[in-house]
Amino acid sequence: MTSQTSTSTHSGTADSAHGTARRRLAGATAAVVALVTTATTATAATATATAVAAERPASKHGASHSQQTYGRGALVSLKPVAVLDRAQVARFVSRAGMDARTVEHGVRAYRLAYRTITPEGRPTHATGLLVLPRGGDRRLDLVSDTHGTMAHRANAPSVTTGPGRLAPYLHASAGRAVAAPDYLGLGKGPGRHPYMDTASSVTASVDMLRAARTAARLMGRPLTGDVYVTGFSQGAQVAMALGRALDAGADRRFRLRALAPISGPYDLQHAELPALFDGRVSPASGVFYLSYFLTAQNRLRPLYRSPAEAFRAPYASRVERLFDGRHQEEDIAKALPGTLKELLTPAYYQRVKHPRGALLAALRAQDGNCDWKPKSPVRLYTAAADTDVSISNSRSCARDLARNGTKAPVLDQGSVDHVGAFKSASPKIARWFNALDRDDGRVL
Repeated sequence: MTSQTSTSTHSGTADSAHGTARRRLAGATAAVVALVTTATTATAATATATAVAAERPASKHGASHSQQTYGRGALVSLKPVAVLDRAQVARFVSRAGMDARTVEHGVRAYRLAYRTITPEGRPTHATGLLVLPRGGDRRLDLVSDTHGTMAHRANAPSVTTGPGRLAPYLHASAGRAVAAPDYLGLGKGPGRHPYMDTASSVTASVDMLRAARTAARLMGRPLTGDVYVTGFSQGAQVAMALGRALDAGADRRFRLRALAPISGPYDLQHAELPALFDGRVSPASGVFYLSYFLTAQNRLRPLYRSPAEAFRAPYASRVERLFDGRHQEEDIAKALPGTLKELLTPAYYQRVKHPRGALLAALRAQDGNCDWKPKSPVRLYTAAADTDVSISNSRSCARDLARNGTKAPVLDQGSVDHVGAFKSASPKIARWFNALDRDDGRVL
């Protein structure tokens, strides 16, 4: 469930799955961070001038005043954050160990702020990254790319200059616009991130598509309405749920064209949670994910009366503070124990192993997003050697889709870890999206 900065999503080593993954990808991309932050000055200045109007209330730019000023998805601000040419994108991708053959264009990247809602339905705002290709068609199809688990808000796509932008740049350089939401409580958005609350991640993602539509039009690159959906780890679960929402008509201006998530925890109750206890998920990863899940979900629905009910000392006094959006994953991992038995009280360990009540409800609220019949082609990318998100999640998802009449292949990336699945699958997904575009939607 790790993030592309780690690449989100986690490596699964014994000492720190999250930290190892982050260090590996960060090291691979450190040499190109300067390329991102020192992008062509003249081009960035032009983009800034173009976007000045968007810093004002978005009601100035089409749609009704009430819809744009108060409605979900209304664009609040638009800020250029990077400009890369084709060679820079290719180096950024290839130095991270990814296939760069689909890179055809340079990219322009913008941080969007937009209106959305909290898990309780109250108005708030969120941020996200919009990436446009430099060149290609004037009217653009859109890729929704949803990131994996991240704890530090600055690792979100619209703020980072590192691995969190790999997938957005990869897909934009292939000739499509990319909307990469930060989610609630990450990036420049207020509050704490409601980790693994799939419903609010979907509303934030749909509203990001709406804001991206407005922003792309401002940039002179209107969107066609076709949306290719992908995501990694936590973001793969969000991608599956987002695809379902779009297929059901969440916004009639957007049409789901294809769905290609990578290594998602689609079945927490029957696949991922059992894997935490039988060794298929590494102990360090299990401790990190479960700590994040319990503390975040407890703010939405009471799972414990006090941290001491769920967590052993000394972790009970620190665990909620660790996930405040200001701690890096590797620092969190160092402050937590190596196993679930060391983390949880005996009673709560048994409760997690055999969930009931509010905890079972929290798990079930995130599951079931594969139980539908997509009108568009679906491919499920994963890896048998992944020790962060068990391949059993993708197999469970495929079974749910099959029961509804959709055959979705489970594409095993082989003997690679969680981040390796992302690095292997992402270029293949870009090529698949290209093939679908050329062949008018036929599955290849």
